[in-house]
Amino acid sequence: KYHGWVRRFSVRKRFEVRRNAPDVQTFGCRLNIWESEVIRDQAGAAGLSDAIIFNTCAVTAEAEKQARQAIRKARRDHPDAKIIVTGCAAQIAPETWAAMPEVTQVVGNHDKLQAASWTKLAANDAPSLLVSDVMEVRETASHMVDSFHEHTRAFLQVQQGCDHRCTFCIIPYGRGNNRSAPASDLIDAARRLVANGCKELVLTGVDITSWGSDLSGRPRLGNLVRQILDAVQDLPRLRLSSIDPAEPDAELMDVLAEDQRLLPHLHLSLQHGDDLILKRMKRRHLARDILRFCDEARRRRSDVIFGADVIAGFPTENDQAHQANLAIIAKADITHLHIFPYSPRPGTPAAAMPQIPALVIKQRAAELRTLGAARLGSFLDSAIGKRDQLLVEAGNRGHGRSFAKIRLAGDFIPSGQLVDVELIGRDGDSLVGRAVAKGAQSA
Repeated sequence: KYHGWVRRFSVRKRFEVRRNAPDVQTFGCRLNIWESEVIRDQAGAAGLSDAIIFNTCAVTAEAEKQARQAIRKARRDHPDAKIIVTGCAAQIAPETWAAMPEVTQVVGNHDKLQAASWTKLAANDAPSLLVSDVMEVRETASHMVDSFHEHTRAFLQVQQGCDHRCTFCIIPYGRGNNRSAPASDLIDAARRLVANGCKELVLTGVDITSWGSDLSGRPRLGNLVRQILDAVQDLPRLRLSSIDPAEPDAELMDVLAEDQRLLPHLHLSLQHGDDLILKRMKRRHLARDILRFCDEARRRRSDVIFGADVIAGFPTENDQAHQANLAIIAKADITHLHIFPYSPRPGTPAAAMPQIPALVIKQRAAELRTLGAARLGSFLDSAIGKRDQLLVEAGNRGHGRSFAKIRLAGDFIPSGQLVDVELIGRDGDSLVGRAVAKGAQSA
């Protein structure tokens, strides 16, 4: 099985590629951020420094709308630029994007990670549609990067694709089936990222909880987390992206309890709080499974904080189901909420189900967001007077261990620094922190 390759640059070479890198505009998930780094490196090395590349998302119709608007603006601002569209939206409907008069070429999700693709594009030796059948791809999540452009945390892709077929989701048709990167490759990549200054590593993918299901011995995500932490002792912080609570992982819970470097922030692919809606979504968990997962994590780690993706207005959702959606947030004690108003995706089973009126969806999403804002506000207020550790990202701002936003009061501190802070106040949806010397005692 092909395990991919690692692009290695000397410091000088990496600087040259970054300096001559194309403009890559990223939409959507953390995985797209990671892949944009690969695109920026490979396209820059191929000589496409004057191109504008759009790495699109297909999760919602709004994400595609935003990408189209950005493409049109780019063409107005840069009439002679080569505009290349890639990403999930481009993979799923390449002809649609190719039909835009502003677009020069469309590149598929698999093709965008191949250096040969960008070499052909730079030499004008590629078709207008360079899109492979992603469902036929069998190679693992492959390309590793050594550092991140304008990001102080690094995202490490541990797997690609998804074997599940939720009725609302088009993403498997843009990403293909699950392919896991071997632990040895990921450990090597983690070591290089830390050596290049990474203070926080985020494990990402389409469905990271499925990592290892296609590898020998079928290891689990918890095993990978333990291996990385054991092998890369100088990694200060390890964070997980969205995880699926339908797949309990005893070793992951053990590592959560045993190693403080695994940050106490777990973002759940919850989606809904009503059991009938979850079944119609073809999710593999029920509401009780969410509560069981959260209770077990809290038992193992008292400071654990949960985030969740929640869909408002899924087809057939009645008032009772909506109330269950609101209730699960309080019952599971969710702090960070990502609310998605349901948007039908052509080609998915949910798009053929009885739809909820758009105004009702908007109202229900607003209720969920209001609840989410109140819960986040309560958490932030409860944190005042406590200690945290801030990863400074830009302008004395960044995120704490719980993923709370923190603004550092006082002298400017360069990005990429880890700072122990005392939380002294709140500024909207952010906390305000004051740097404290290590070993100092709070009043």
